[in-house]
This record gives sequence, C-alpha cells and structure tokens, in this order.
Amino acid sequence: MRIFIAGGTGFIGQALCRALVKRGDQLTVLSRQPLMDTQAVRFCQNIAEFTDFNAFDAVINLAGEPIFDKRWAVVQKEKLLKSRIGITQQIVQRIEQSEDPPKVFLSGSATGFYGNLPNAKMYTEQTASGTHFAADICRQWESEAMKASHQTRLCLLRTGMVLDSSGGALKKMLPLFRLGLAGKIGNGKQCWAWISLYDHVRAMLFLLDNPACSGAFNFVAPQAVSNANFTATLASALNRPAFLCVPEFMLKMVLGERSQLLLDNQPLYPQKLLQAGFKFKEPELAPFLAKLMNRKRYL
Repeated sequence: MRIFIAGGTGFIGQALCRALVKRGDQLTVLSRQPLMDTQAVRFCQNIAEFTDFNAFDAVINLAGEPIFDKRWAVVQKEKLLKSRIGITQQIVQRIEQSEDPPKVFLSGSATGFYGNLPNAKMYTEQTASGTHFAADICRQWESEAMKASHQTRLCLLRTGMVLDSSGGALKKMLPLFRLGLAGKIGNGKQCWAWISLYDHVRAMLFLLDNPACSGAFNFVAPQAVSNANFTATLASALNRPAFLCVPEFMLKMVLGERSQLLLDNQPLYPQKLLQAGFKFKEPELAPFLAKLMNRKRYL
C-alpha cells in the first residue's frame, strides 16, 4: 500500500511507520526531520510538493502541536488549533483534487472531543461533544476532515491516553513514580481512557485494511480505569508507594485550563472497533503495565 503520512515522526507516528514498513508498505512522510533510513520511506518537507493525492492508496494525518506541553495562553490556543486545522485542510484539498483519490483517510482526533462526562455508564462514539477548549479543537478538526468523506472512506481516531514507556504521558509520569513521589489527582475518581501504543498502531492497521469501517472510532481500551486505580496499578507494577495526592485546586493553579485533561471524567468504550472485529492485545491495565515495566521494546 502507498501511504502518505503527516505526523509520522511523533510518538505514535514513529511506531506506526515501523509497523507499516515491517509489513511492506511504501511510505511518504511529511517531516522536516527524517528519522528512518530505509528505501521504503520517502520524506518530504512540504505538502506543496503534491497538487493531488493520485499517487497514494491511503492518507494518515497525525499532525498537531502537542496539547499538554505549554500553558494555554491565547497565542498557544491559536497554535494548537491551526496546527491541526491547517494541515487537515491541505490534505482534504488534495484528496478533492484527485481523479483517483486515496481509498481511505485516517484523521487524528482525541477523546477530548467528549469533555467531562457524568459517571453513569460507559460512553460510545454516539456520545455528543463536550463544551470546553479541547472539545472545541476536536470538533473543528473532525469537521475539516469530514469534508473529504464524499471522496474517500474516512475514519476519525478519537485517541485516549496512549501508553508506552518510550514516550507520551507515561514516560513523563515514570520518574515521579519511580521515586515514590506520585499519587492520585484530585479525588482520583475520574475515569481515564487509555490505550497501549501497541494496540493503537494495530487498530490503525485494522482500519486501513477493512473497507467496511468508517466514521468516528474510540481509540481506547475496553477497560477504562479511575485515576486512583491507574495510580495504584502503575505504582504496583514498579513496586513503589504512591501515597501522595495532588489537590484539584493546586493542579488548576499550576496548569490552568490544561488541568481539565487530567480531571475530566471519561468512561469511554471502543464499541465500533469491537463491533468491527478488532481484538485488543492489551485490554486490561494491570497485566499490561506489569508486562511493560518488565519487557524490551516490542514496536
């Protein structure tokens, strides 16, 4: 398969590229920093090199400014939005200009789409969007991608917290946990929607290869866990204590609006992936973290 990838050099993108190369796909990766030395991957620095996407069977867009790294000042909010909307618009334009468009377009999104949910049930892809800033970004991001849906099969990847020791949120957490200086956030009751990096990549390959799949998909494990449960489970996997607590007011003082990403309750369920026949390799947090803390890199 000939695949164009935007965002192929990030945490998820690198793992995806390795998996695609391993199975024999030919990749064109939009990046200013080539990271792989293989004949199966071509790097381009500007999407303007292409006026259309006739040359590709699939397009994957994972590009976007990291949402948690900087305080959400007005300028940063604009940067977060434009980094997602701008590249998505350019991709959609090239799909629309193609006489023989790609067969499938996987477009990034996030579980931030849903905002803070009542703790009454497990929520599926049918759940309405939330109202805060992260939800607004995801809504606009998805809306731009949807403009290509009349030309190609579109899959929206509403991604939860992606876990692997090589990067992402878990890599940032591990130093404090290893020092025994971690603990629950707020009251710890808020559900965190998570997925292993391994399953996230597998799910993307699954959607690429299954023409019956389209629309929005929750990229989360079947077992959402509370923050308190997550904290205790990771501490146990490391054989370290985790007795501290970060009060909600303190988190809001330090992080501002970004605190909502840690405090929002998101009991989400991957209904559409499961109904389509996808099988999770890492459906439960405890055995996954236990293995992750005692294994060599597998992606």
